[in-house]
Amino acid sequence: MGRGSETTQSFEDPLTYLPRKSVQEFAKKRVIYSAQQPSDSLYVVILGRVKITTVSNDGGETISRIVNAEGLFGESCLIGSQARLETATALDAATLMSWTRAEIESHIEREPRLGIALSQHLVRKCLELQGRIESMAVHKTPERVMLALIQLGTTLGTPTGDGYTRIASLTHHTIAEYVGTSREIVTFQMNRLRRKGLLRYSRKFIDILPQALHQALAEQGVQATPPGKPRHMTGRPL
Repeated sequence: MGRGSETTQSFEDPLTYLPRKSVQEFAKKRVIYSAQQPSDSLYVVILGRVKITTVSNDGGETISRIVNAEGLFGESCLIGSQARLETATALDAATLMSWTRAEIESHIEREPRLGIALSQHLVRKCLELQGRIESMAVHKTPERVMLALIQLGTTLGTPTGDGYTRIASLTHHTIAEYVGTSREIVTFQMNRLRRKGLLRYSRKFIDILPQALHQALAEQGVQATPPGKPRHMTGRPL
């Protein structure tokens, strides 16, 4: 097909096909599952945020993603008994809903489109993670911090109405784990960006100027391609 025939690709939403279940509450910093106690369920975040981390051979911890309301995690339960190295921790007090692998397989038998939706979801997450890994390998720390702020603003932020996007209370340590660097370096870069007027922050929030950050990156020849923001769940069983 020619370029003139291209259309925006739509995706199936797994939450459309998953039934409502009772919720689970997790206190802030509570470990939901780990490499020592692997996940046996697929989770959706109802309230709060959950960070998914992996540990490298040298013991360093890196955040692969931060999941907020309507986001899925725990997909590793679908691969069975193979080695799983990720840990999920409640970044805030979190309310979750979950389904075991057996329940997921049973639902797919009754509604095959759930399988399609989950496959699309997994592919998108793999592509997003691949992009972040490439960013860590290619870009220097200042660019990686700006890219991370744009990505976090896209997935976790809320527009403030004055051009800023507000990200609720993320510590410099958490951002450092997301970027793959030290807290001290992140603090230095955040102060630099604040002096340039590209962000403002306190202990309760970080406000970024996405357009200004995009422009600053473009001037350095870096194209930011943040992941898409999750769609709302209006009209879904959950």
